[in-house]
Amino acid sequence: MTLPSRDILCARARHWAPILTAYAQRHWKWLTFLIWIVIAIVMVATRWPAVHWLVLSDTDDNIRYVQVKDWLAGQGWYDLRQYRLDPPGGANIHWSRLVDIPIAGLILFFRAFVDQGLADRLACAIAPLLPLLLLMLSLGFIGRRLAGPNGWVLAVLAPLAAQMGLGMYAPMRIDHHGWQLALAVTMLAGVIDGNRLRGGVMAGISSALSIAIGMEMIVYLAAGGGLIALRWVFRPGAERRMLPYGLSLAGATSLCYVLFASYANREMVCDAISPIWVAVFGAAGAGMVILSIAPLRTWPVRLAAGAVVGGAVAAFFYLNWPQCLTPYQISPELQRLWLANIREAKPITAQAQSMVVPLLAVPAAGLVGLLWALWDARRDSERLWAWATVGAMMLFSTALLFWQLRAGPAAQLLAIPPAAWAAHRLVAAVLTGTRRVRIAAGVGVALLAAIACAYPLYPQLVKLYQEATGTKPRPWRPSAIARTDAIKKANGRCRTLPALEVLDQLPPATIFTMVDLGPRLIATTHHSAIAGPYHRNGATILDMHHAYDGPADGFRTIAAKHHATYLLVCPNFPEGTIYQSRSPRGFYAGLMRGAIPNWLVPVTLKTGMTLPYQLYRINYSASGGEKVAEQR
Repeated sequence: MTLPSRDILCARARHWAPILTAYAQRHWKWLTFLIWIVIAIVMVATRWPAVHWLVLSDTDDNIRYVQVKDWLAGQGWYDLRQYRLDPPGGANIHWSRLVDIPIAGLILFFRAFVDQGLADRLACAIAPLLPLLLLMLSLGFIGRRLAGPNGWVLAVLAPLAAQMGLGMYAPMRIDHHGWQLALAVTMLAGVIDGNRLRGGVMAGISSALSIAIGMEMIVYLAAGGGLIALRWVFRPGAERRMLPYGLSLAGATSLCYVLFASYANREMVCDAISPIWVAVFGAAGAGMVILSIAPLRTWPVRLAAGAVVGGAVAAFFYLNWPQCLTPYQISPELQRLWLANIREAKPITAQAQSMVVPLLAVPAAGLVGLLWALWDARRDSERLWAWATVGAMMLFSTALLFWQLRAGPAAQLLAIPPAAWAAHRLVAAVLTGTRRVRIAAGVGVALLAAIACAYPLYPQLVKLYQEATGTKPRPWRPSAIARTDAIKKANGRCRTLPALEVLDQLPPATIFTMVDLGPRLIATTHHSAIAGPYHRNGATILDMHHAYDGPADGFRTIAAKHHATYLLVCPNFPEGTIYQSRSPRGFYAGLMRGAIPNWLVPVTLKTGMTLPYQLYRINYSASGGEKVAEQR
């Protein structure tokens, strides 16, 4: 058999390439859906051990799981209180039911085919991947808008290089952050949409849905609304976007309040959708509608009118609810003892270099791509404004990293459009350019590929450099490396399902444990805990800090106040190291030295494994003050 010649193959490629390209341009949404299915299958398969062992690694994932289970068991739609934290009154959780719906729907669907345990696991594996599809479609939309009909391909694949952002969509990551990030990108797609009516509605509804889920992205949403208003000031005809945006933002926020605001959120609270935000966004939307229909002909007049309306909305907000200018309404003591020790609440300057460099790789590529794109679009005012809008959102999200690390996923995902655009242009140059252009573009593609692999590559490059130069990593403290390993081991083992489900040998009771371990405890056992890391329950969190920092008798008093039957401690658990360092003569530090009060009775559980924690029954009738000899 004679193989086709090279000329014949090239001729066939030239014949089919335009046909395939036209098909991809026309059906890009369905092709994105197929790519998403492949990614979803791979992510579930590679993380199946975590699915099998119900590894809900974040405290919010565990509480979300318990919240959905309680709803399916009969708890009211508007009752978001978690009654297994600090029973019998329960803990005030500030979320809404919006994100619960897909998780509950998947659980009910899978229960028709498999047992309840596997149904829960499959639902928790697949639910985080649903907002990933929305993210990919939004990025593909932006890519087509800015890079042309073929610009969607690299844009929908780019989240695979943004590991911190992609982590919000990993199987078992069922909390709401993935949805909020996807909706923020959808809002950006609406802001730059060439179809102004569709873009305004898209931006308004996605903003309202994000607000209904939580207030974490409100600064991004406000920035998007501000860019729409700014465009109206300087571009005649932009009212055709601002008018539907104002109407959909105000209307959808009001509707979401009616449908999703819990009983607790009917109060004047700042941290969730509430009457405060319905009033604020209603006023902002109404102001935009009035400005859109007003006969304002010149940009200075529009700027003045916009400043008056914006100032009025800001004054209305500040005069009525000035406390909402701060993200958390917590006491200074709670800020000092608890929130200041949360890693993601610290700026990027306080993080380890091994995290900072890979995290900033994608925003750095996005910045280079943005500068290139702005230069390329300098003679096209519409595309230039679109790029300026994308760039403003990207730079804003990156700047927020110097406030809190929690802005990292948004900084990576909002940097994807310019980075993907640059990759698209480089690949096109490799395929169609002259020899010199192909070589230069190939170097650029290689650099972008290295950035895409920054997370696995960076530690290896550091290791190679140390081996080549003969240097060794020097920890901040002589015991830092060993201590970090011990902390990581304890943090992992104490949360595992096999370790915790052994506790179900005991009758349901309230167990006094760490703040960060409480949500995992109630998600994996039938027991209750005292608190989780949720700021509305600040008094309870402070009680726990005072109990561990203070003397032993003080602990027993606080434990009795919260009706605790048992004490569970996990040596080297991250939270515990804070108590040891801060209060070396406190109750928890004494426990770690082996000073056990006589009113703590060790509890033995039947198991074939060595448990990573220590469990004690609290004997309130025993006399206080006596301790066994310290063991070192």
